[in-house]
Amino acid sequence: MSLKFPPKPGLIVICDYSTGFREPEMVKERLAVVVSPRLPYRDGLCTVVPLSTTPARSGIRYQCRIELPTAAPEPYEGKIKWAKCDMLATLAYTRMKLPYTGRDKVTGKRKYLQIVLSADELSRVRTSMLHALGLESLTKEG
Repeated sequence: MSLKFPPKPGLIVICDYSTGFREPEMVKERLAVVVSPRLPYRDGLCTVVPLSTTPARSGIRYQCRIELPTAAPEPYEGKIKWAKCDMLATLAYTRMKLPYTGRDKVTGKRKYLQIVLSADELSRVRTSMLHALGLESLTKEG
């Protein structure tokens, strides 16, 4: 079920990249982290960075290792991910959903997991985004 609310920065969502994108762009469903706040007059959109389980090559500054506070459910299991900050995209909420963890045994309602990155982890992602955009001069190291 797609998101019906504006996600806050740091929220982990599942994004559907299967329509409107072409290789070498993202072309499948995958975890992503919301990096933009809710913007005035931009209802229904937010910017995300896709996550991967494949480690970045050594020395690549536009990708970073992050640790989720809670492991994601199948098929995205694990806490360690790599933010692919060179692949950021502004997407509609209709392309996003929360990780699904099954149904409540009592009520039968669907259960969703809200995983939110720590401020430090989100800051690392945003720094890698600056490198991806050629804006390293805006980083602390720059």
